[in-house]
Amino acid sequence: MFRNYFSVAFRNLKRHKIFSLINISGLAIGISAALVIYLIVQYEFSFDTFHKDGNKIYRIVSKIEFPDLTINNSGVPVPTAKAVRNEATGIDVVTNFIIGNAFKVSVPLAGAQSPAVFKNQQGIIYADEEYFTLFQYDWLAGHAQTAMKDPFQVVLTESRLKAYFSTLSPNDVVGRTIYYDDSVKATVVGVVKDLTKPTDFAFKEFISRATAENTGIKNHWGWEEWGSINSASQLFIKLKSGTKPAQIEKQLAALRNKYRQRRPQEPEKDDTQHFLQPVNDIHFNPHYDAMNQRQASKPSLYGLLAVASFLLLLGCINFINLTTAQASARAKEIGIRKTIGGAKKQLIVQFLSETFVLTILATILSVIITPGLLNVFSDFIPPGVSFASLNRLHVWIFLVLLMLLVTLLSGFYPAWVLTKFKPVTVLKNQAYSGTAQIRKAWLRKTLTVTQFVIAQFLIIATLVVSKQVHYSLNKDLGYKRDAIVFFNTRWNFFSDQKDNRRFVLQEKLKAIPEIEKLSLAGSSPASTNFSTTTMKYKNGDKLIETMVEVKYADTAYFDLYKMKLLAGKNLQQSDTAKEFVINETYVKLLGFKNPADAVGKLIERDHFVPVIGVIRDFHANSTRHPIKPLAYSAAAENSYTFHIALKPRGADAELWKRALAKMEKAFKEIYPEDDFEYKFYDESIASFYKTEQNISSLLRWSAGLCIFISCLGLLGLVIYITNTRTKEIGVRKVLGASVAQIVSLLSKDFLSLVLIAFLIALPLAWWAMHNWLQDFAYRTALSWWVFAVTGAGMLLIAMLILSIRTIRSAIENPVKALRTE
Repeated sequence: MFRNYFSVAFRNLKRHKIFSLINISGLAIGISAALVIYLIVQYEFSFDTFHKDGNKIYRIVSKIEFPDLTINNSGVPVPTAKAVRNEATGIDVVTNFIIGNAFKVSVPLAGAQSPAVFKNQQGIIYADEEYFTLFQYDWLAGHAQTAMKDPFQVVLTESRLKAYFSTLSPNDVVGRTIYYDDSVKATVVGVVKDLTKPTDFAFKEFISRATAENTGIKNHWGWEEWGSINSASQLFIKLKSGTKPAQIEKQLAALRNKYRQRRPQEPEKDDTQHFLQPVNDIHFNPHYDAMNQRQASKPSLYGLLAVASFLLLLGCINFINLTTAQASARAKEIGIRKTIGGAKKQLIVQFLSETFVLTILATILSVIITPGLLNVFSDFIPPGVSFASLNRLHVWIFLVLLMLLVTLLSGFYPAWVLTKFKPVTVLKNQAYSGTAQIRKAWLRKTLTVTQFVIAQFLIIATLVVSKQVHYSLNKDLGYKRDAIVFFNTRWNFFSDQKDNRRFVLQEKLKAIPEIEKLSLAGSSPASTNFSTTTMKYKNGDKLIETMVEVKYADTAYFDLYKMKLLAGKNLQQSDTAKEFVINETYVKLLGFKNPADAVGKLIERDHFVPVIGVIRDFHANSTRHPIKPLAYSAAAENSYTFHIALKPRGADAELWKRALAKMEKAFKEIYPEDDFEYKFYDESIASFYKTEQNISSLLRWSAGLCIFISCLGLLGLVIYITNTRTKEIGVRKVLGASVAQIVSLLSKDFLSLVLIAFLIALPLAWWAMHNWLQDFAYRTALSWWVFAVTGAGMLLIAMLILSIRTIRSAIENPVKALRTE
């Protein structure tokens, strides 16, 4: 019986090739998009779900509140770990680790004259002895209980073992020596397998935390300071059964109140609070970083799910529209089947079988086009997702369930409609006698409107997001950004000894003729790296305390970036912070209307520092964030970044290339052990808007696919309508109707549906994009032309699709049409 169902299904597909092709294409795009997005979403939501007792593991994070500013930090003061371990109750395990910077790693090898050198090694942390108790690893050599107890010990992952000692087994590596930044000698005491499941704990080397206490690094982390918080100092705990996070947070507040340092006249209220963050929230929470790993955005993932649903829905709508539109063509078949004893249930199974065959073909096609969609969504594809990800059991289960869902969504209603025909009226050609079902076709019109509502909504969203990105990238940000290159020089983290080689490099760079201006300072005006500190100013009896971002500059910095000085004078060269140049926002916060009034005032940091100048406000971050209080000082001890303004290229296209080559040569002469890594500043600015650019790209492709599927459905409907109205068209032409009149007659109903869809999409899109723009402190306007272009463009596309068939039908010979009828 089922064989017969499928035989009939294939015959119908062959008989109606065009409609079958339209249905398969629409469904294939929807299924392929759903498959790709399933791979992405499933991967992202599986991060750190594999830890034993993961529902009891939390990270302790910090929140610092001021009257005008709130700062979230994923780290805690270093002494917090000891206090929690010794005094807090309800906790099973406490581990503190510190995320290290990039290291130069030297590995002595037997028989080699010089050690193997690995530059810029990432994924290295200083872990205490409880780390491997809380987080489970498979040990290939060594023991978790003893690995991190003593200083100058290191545990490697299997991947680092292969990188450093390619020919040695895990047991043979134990006892070997590794040097970090030529300063610290560590002995390998164990080897563990890499974590293979999705995780933000992507660490590759584990130096014992006790090592930090016996090297210069201890002085950089405020080892005993409760007022110093750095996101690199991570504290994780595992709660005992029955312990609530709120109980631990209350104890954390008590510990801070007990140990934090208080200055005279400082208020009792603690500005800093600690909270417990679930381990599976780390990958998604934008307020706290994911230990230097890539984070996912839940709103973006939900947006992807919406896109997949839209595309799948559009494919199903096409199928329903075309199948119900063809109902009259299959009416006699149904009447005959019922007359010879076919039951309604059998007929429904027959039509669902046809839908299932179409869905299988669409699924096969979707798997074929999936690599293309993976490329389309490449900006959203995490590193762990590829075409090879399809070869997993849960993916095939998802595909089977998806095929069944699509079959039911697409096929049940048409099957139900078709099986309602009465055999007597059908066989008398009176299936629609006394009704207006074909002309009215309210369901098909509703579904068509739905398709174009979705398509136009996505077009408006695409234009608004692109407009905001353009606004952000072209706004006057308060500084020059073209033809500027910057790069960092080495800072030895393990040692207190200063590395002054950068000053020698500075003199060499000054001799390069292709360089117009040069500055040795801290970070660039807009940077992802920033440092903030509490500053106080007493305005009469009023004490103004706030968190201020601190940057470092030399005398050439402001001129190089064309930053405007509004009052006072430029910074003078100094080894330590002896004076401040502050921004307008900080001036206003201090209570001054005129920038010149702030010059000469004393601001308290660790000591009193005079304000010598005021610069115009500039964007130190993306336009999402408001401009915050900022202060520049000329502390050469904190200046390790070179900022270089290149001369205009003019007719010399090779000028910048020569400049970079000479800069690299000078750099390698001073730092032969390091790689020369530079960035153009305008590219660095553009990276702030990577998320928005990704969203814009996603929306462009989504809108394009939605338009394509909607137009396929529109084309199928107009082909069917013109076929069923062939005789009417012939009669109208015989009676004198022009081609334009006939085209207008056939098109106006469809164009009215597109117009109705626009009127529905307009308020929905305005509301959604208005809310989206609220995330930006500085944003573009919701211009009227965005909506006008969308409506006019969609009508134009619809007219072009309709004209493909309506003009052909209107110019056909009416005599032939009437004779064949």
